Amino acid sequence: MNSVVLRAEKIVKKFPGVVALKDVSFDLRAGEIHALCGENGAGKSTLIKLLSGIYPHGSYEGDLFINGQPAKFRSLAGAERAGIAVIYQELALVNDMTVGENIFLGSEPRTTGGLIDWHKVQREARLLLQKFKVEIDPGTPVAKLGVGQKQLVEIVKALSKNSQILILDEPTAALAEHEVLILLEILRDLRNRGIASIYISHKLDEVFAISDRITVLRDGSSVGTEIIRHMVGRGIIDLFPRHLAKPGATVLEVEGVTVTNPHARGNFLSDISFSLRAGEVLGIGGLMGAGRTELLMHLFGVWGGRQSGTVWLEGRELRGCKPDEIIRRGMVLVSEDRRRYGLILDKAIGFNLSLSSLRSLTSHHLIDREVEFERNNRVFQSLRVKAPTMEALVGKLSGGNQQKVVVGRALMTEPRVIFLDEPTRGIDVGAKLEIYEIINQLTDAGKAVVLVSSELPELIGMSDRILMLHKGRIGGEFSRAEATPEKLLAAAMGQTEVQLT
Repeated sequence: MNSVVLRAEKIVKKFPGVVALKDVSFDLRAGEIHALCGENGAGKSTLIKLLSGIYPHGSYEGDLFINGQPAKFRSLAGAERAGIAVIYQELALVNDMTVGENIFLGSEPRTTGGLIDWHKVQREARLLLQKFKVEIDPGTPVAKLGVGQKQLVEIVKALSKNSQILILDEPTAALAEHEVLILLEILRDLRNRGIASIYISHKLDEVFAISDRITVLRDGSSVGTEIIRHMVGRGIIDLFPRHLAKPGATVLEVEGVTVTNPHARGNFLSDISFSLRAGEVLGIGGLMGAGRTELLMHLFGVWGGRQSGTVWLEGRELRGCKPDEIIRRGMVLVSEDRRRYGLILDKAIGFNLSLSSLRSLTSHHLIDREVEFERNNRVFQSLRVKAPTMEALVGKLSGGNQQKVVVGRALMTEPRVIFLDEPTRGIDVGAKLEIYEIINQLTDAGKAVVLVSSELPELIGMSDRILMLHKGRIGGEFSRAEATPEKLLAAAMGQTEVQLT
């Protein structure tokens, strides 16, 4: 049996009014991938921050040991010196810098004169990216990358430090399936080299595929190993509880839309046509870079220039409309990047919930605080946001609860059409079910939903029809009955037929 490289004993972490961790014990062995599971708010993020030095020694009860020696980290740097590297779910890259510059940020190679050796930065970054099979040019500005590509850069950056303990917080949440396979292969290779990993994920297929052991947290305590039931405190019979659709009239129609890329020459989306009916969920899939997010952002008025084509919302043409006008006309977008586009992190939950619907809460240019509170509280309670009050800062919430606030903010605009871009990214099984039930409630009420997802089971399970994009074009359209993983992947790869081997 491999030696224990990290051990936590009887850890207790308290915040005002909340006990986040209750007598948690955990150990990690050399060359092991140890999964940590639990629903949002279970204490996973707190435990990570404690192990990585963000919560310093003295701010918690219990003991930490690295290779059998007491560990009293005072900062993140202290944990890094002890060989611990963390890949967080929320990205921490500098958008104005290149991929290579981000990978070596803070540890840049120097010339003999003490200056940064930029040629070596790019050369070493390229070698690292090739080593880990990440097909990204190190000279590309991070701002031009999608969320999934940024996540891969984060992973390479962490692995570049030659750490002996790797903590990965939802590392595949924004990755396409082929990129997930690359990452899992990287982790298996690291395991063979004796590197230990703590793998945090809500995707149970990944957990079972990659893990040597599994620890489950619930309500701040470590519990047993019957994964789904222990994560949420109840059994789950149907992971995709889609209600029978009863489509009504067409509410959104897109015809022949071609869009230029604002960051490069040429068209990015070409000849996109589809319709959406009331009470329907239209799924949109495709490989990374296929144009899923860009399509939604263009229709919402925030990306690209339309070269041709027409968009109608409830029979009225949408052209040249800004997001505030589009929201007023009944269409809203829930972005995949909640921290960048969806939330003001240093403001309260209530402030964020009502931000997009202030016009309906205003009388004589003043916000009616009583009405605002009542509407906010109704959404806060119905979405079961885990926070003591609506005055809690949204930046302090877990990822899943932040996502609930973003969804609630969109729903408060009372839309007819809702774009959901990766709405369950980084959300546990129980919270996913709650999002799915919201989708059902919306379509039952006659609303129309566009669901973008990189998870094929989710697309198949929650969509009434599915469009697969391939390099900015529609690669195929499928009814719920027709959709299979093989057909969807073939369409996403530009194949007209499924290739069997």
